[in-house]
Amino acid sequence: MSWGTELWDQFDNLEKHTQWGIDVLEKYIKFVKERTEIEISYAKQLRNLSKKYQPKKNSKEEEEYKYTSCKSFLATLNEMNDYAGQHEVISENMTFQITAELTRFVQELKQERKSHFHDGRKAQQYIETSWKQLEASKRRFERDCKEADRAQQYFEKMDADINVTKADVEKARQQAQIRHQMADDSKAEYSSILQKFNHEQREHYHTQIPNIFQKIQEMEERRIVRLGECMKTYAEVDRQVIPIIGKCLDGITKAAESIDQKKDSQLVIEAFKSGFEPPGDIDFEDFTQPMKRTVSESSLSNSRWDGKSEPRPGSKSKGKLWPFIKKNKPPPPPPASASPSAVPNGPQSPKQQKEPLSHRFNEFMTSKPKIHCFRSLKRGLSLKLGGGPEDFSNLPPEQRRKKLQQKVDELNKDIQKEMDQRDALTKMKDVYVKNPQMGDAASVDHKLAELGQNMEKLRLEAQKFEGWLAEVEGRLPVRTEQTRRQSGMYDTQNTSAVNNCAQDRESPDGSYTEEPSQESEMKVPVTEFDDEFDDEEPLPTIGTCKALYTFEGQNEGTISVTEGEMLYVIEEDKGDGWTRIRRNEEEEGYVPTSYVEVYLDKNAKGAMTYI
Repeated sequence: MSWGTELWDQFDNLEKHTQWGIDVLEKYIKFVKERTEIEISYAKQLRNLSKKYQPKKNSKEEEEYKYTSCKSFLATLNEMNDYAGQHEVISENMTFQITAELTRFVQELKQERKSHFHDGRKAQQYIETSWKQLEASKRRFERDCKEADRAQQYFEKMDADINVTKADVEKARQQAQIRHQMADDSKAEYSSILQKFNHEQREHYHTQIPNIFQKIQEMEERRIVRLGECMKTYAEVDRQVIPIIGKCLDGITKAAESIDQKKDSQLVIEAFKSGFEPPGDIDFEDFTQPMKRTVSESSLSNSRWDGKSEPRPGSKSKGKLWPFIKKNKPPPPPPASASPSAVPNGPQSPKQQKEPLSHRFNEFMTSKPKIHCFRSLKRGLSLKLGGGPEDFSNLPPEQRRKKLQQKVDELNKDIQKEMDQRDALTKMKDVYVKNPQMGDAASVDHKLAELGQNMEKLRLEAQKFEGWLAEVEGRLPVRTEQTRRQSGMYDTQNTSAVNNCAQDRESPDGSYTEEPSQESEMKVPVTEFDDEFDDEEPLPTIGTCKALYTFEGQNEGTISVTEGEMLYVIEEDKGDGWTRIRRNEEEEGYVPTSYVEVYLDKNAKGAMTYI
């Protein structure tokens, strides 16, 4: 089966068919290009989708990914990113293995097709020229034959006429002979050209055209084969990434199976556990004997000093404020007494009677807030906006313990890194000492000294946090009936619509304290007391203090101090772990009480000496 023998007379149709075949290739190239663009666009959208839902660094979202369900979702996002990468691989392989190769093949095919059909047209033109020559020779031979016949007839007519002279007859005879000779020459030429044409025609239709058409057929078959190979490659490119895509999907399945609801529930406990115990039962109070009823430790009355001994000198009493409790002011100290036990924060008289609950509620709702509550509230808000104190004293005990433990672990890791670097440098120095040509041993000393200083700083920092951690762990085991009742109100007090001013001051162990003179609570926006606080008269100096540690006051309302610096105290610790100090007339602010050693003037109003 050959186009040269079967389609010897279909030159024009073959030309159209081969052009159609090239158009099919170009159409397939366009199809693959659009497929690669779709793959690239799809991969880009998948990557953007994965990036959109990735947790932001140093944000609250990043902390949420400690739960197994969130970790599974994060693994799904990472697998989707790899999944998008496989679609990019598909696009890249199709571009290089199909589009680029097929485009180059089409260009070569066009050049080859052009060459073959040029040779075919050239052969057609040559045979057509030979045919024209044959036709011209034939017409000339025919014309000469007719002229010879006419000349012969004219000679015979002249020879039969007796009136014609002998010279005219001879002339006619010679003319007939010339015409016959020309006819013979034309015949010989025609015969020669005819033989030549027949030979060329046989060569044209049996040799040249079949060869050209055979080459065109081979070219067309190569085009078909190449198109089939590209289609196989198209499928193979997809098939190559299927195992990797399968691994991505297996990774998503594995991540989904790793979700542990019990573990997530435990993480919720660890994240929000305060360390307090629920409040105990409230004892029955017999109002039929108003003069003899006893004060119950777990009642809603002020039991701040019940069941406790006299306060220790130099210590500050603390207690929690409950919403419906009226704090009775303690008896004034003796005029001549200046001992630490005679401070305004002394214990209440146990014989003070309780008022009905409704009276206390009315006083609670109608009493006016004190200006120092504004100051404490503003300080607490500024600390919360600024990230809280360094010792995490604004957190509940359990959460504070976790934060401190985390900080200690981080510092220990940093110390271990520094130790590893020091050991490596020490080994390097030993090598330099043994082999001076490898390096100067003295060049390592500076780095070793720097590492030693860094390790010392980290150790001091770790000791500081370990001290706070020991302090918190020492307080956590204490569980009394009073603390169980008061701890049950911790979250309620934080979210109540009516916030006690004294409750906004949080002590380092997470408890709340109340100033003795505080008799009310109310919700006060920050904007309502900013101006009143800024316009206050300068507070008098009530003592001095010495900075035990360096403190960087980065939050609003705080002040920076350096270790060993002496400053003036203008407001003692109100139970929230902060002391207000003054350096000069223009510089004053709050520092953590644990960072300073305070010496209050005994003659100052409400002064109490403590360290």
